[in-house]
Amino acid sequence: MNEKKILLADDDPAIREVLCLLLSGEGYTAVAAANGQEVLRLLDDTVDLVILDIMMPGMSGYSVCTEIRKRSAVPILFLTAKSQDSDKTLGFSAGGDDYLVKPFSCNELINRVKALLRRYYVYGAKQTEPDDTIRCCGNIEIDVRQCQVRQDGREVLLTDTEYRILLLLASHPKRVFSAQAIYESIWDEPYLYTSNNTVMVHIRNIRRKLGDDPQNCRTIRTVWGRGYRIE
Repeated sequence: MNEKKILLADDDPAIREVLCLLLSGEGYTAVAAANGQEVLRLLDDTVDLVILDIMMPGMSGYSVCTEIRKRSAVPILFLTAKSQDSDKTLGFSAGGDDYLVKPFSCNELINRVKALLRRYYVYGAKQTEPDDTIRCCGNIEIDVRQCQVRQDGREVLLTDTEYRILLLLASHPKRVFSAQAIYESIWDEPYLYTSNNTVMVHIRNIRRKLGDDPQNCRTIRTVWGRGYRIE
């Protein structure tokens, strides 16, 4: 397996140094940035994961994430001292895939990094059978070999997490998935009450990118009291 390249950003040089040493010790190529502008300058197709501090001068991690999502679906992990649910919602709304609150253990960080990389690469690699490479739902076409989504022939840029949610629903048309079922399938973690908001934010992002009317969602429908299904 090729060595994975991780781009990390934190305005604290001591934290950057620790993160680089930690990631390098695990066999990753770590590239450090001191601010959001530098992240956007260093981001290219060779980057496999981005780790963003939220509180940075100039551009916040949220703003950087939003800009990254205009050009890439690379997994994004937020590191922050903010632990309120509203802060997490902002992170997911901006396009983040995971959220780790400071202070955190080295093992916890590495486990999150490995999980995000595994979901981004291994998950897509599993769906490679020649007779099951394209899945269609209405005007939505999912190429599971390329991990791409097209709507009426137009490519829709989704984050890794958004793509996996859409693929899960599309793999079982008309089936209703509860928020718990979606969360435990996609995040591979036990469902908590606050996890429902995480799922809702990602569903809303997918709908927005597919151009769904919030009052009349044509693709991912809400089955009140039960969950979500794709038409």
